[in-house]
Amino acid sequence: MKTGRVIRSTITGALALLSIFTTPAFANYITASVPQAGSVLTTAPNSIAISTASPLSEQGSLIVVNDPNGVAVDDGSITIDGNSAEVGLGELKTTGVYTVNYTLLSDTDDPLTGSYTFLFNAPSSLGSPSPAPTQSSVEATTENMNLNNGSNAFVYTLLVIAAFVFIFLVWYAKQTFGGSKRSSKTKRK
Repeated sequence: MKTGRVIRSTITGALALLSIFTTPAFANYITASVPQAGSVLTTAPNSIAISTASPLSEQGSLIVVNDPNGVAVDDGSITIDGNSAEVGLGELKTTGVYTVNYTLLSDTDDPLTGSYTFLFNAPSSLGSPSPAPTQSSVEATTENMNLNNGSNAFVYTLLVIAAFVFIFLVWYAKQTFGGSKRSSKTKRK
């Protein structure tokens, strides 16, 4: 009985010491980015900003933005403000997927390293906008007919199912409630 107490006391003491001498390990993570990962842009951004959960170090953080051809389009001037890091961009001219590679350092956490992408659709020309091409009426009518055929088939299927349900309910009501049965007296007459 005494050894049981000793073992429990030892385990309790070890757990108490373990909780005192260990520090919680919280990893830094991204809370927001501008532009967001996976976004589609039609207007070129002037900068890329990334916010994290922990304050960032003034020294050593890096954000590099590459165009679809792998050429860096950032200006290299990274600014740290608390939990946010921002890098300026040059003029984006190429349509495609841009990759943001980052290594963000914090005084209290391990380096946060990763990447994300966004899609930029560059304008075709910087002059006055031209009218957008329209579909011909024959193509539009064909598309509407295909849409209507599918919709019609769906509606007809629902109507047939509803008819079967109605017939089943009538049959079930007659079975359950007896319907109109002739009495045996009326049959003899």
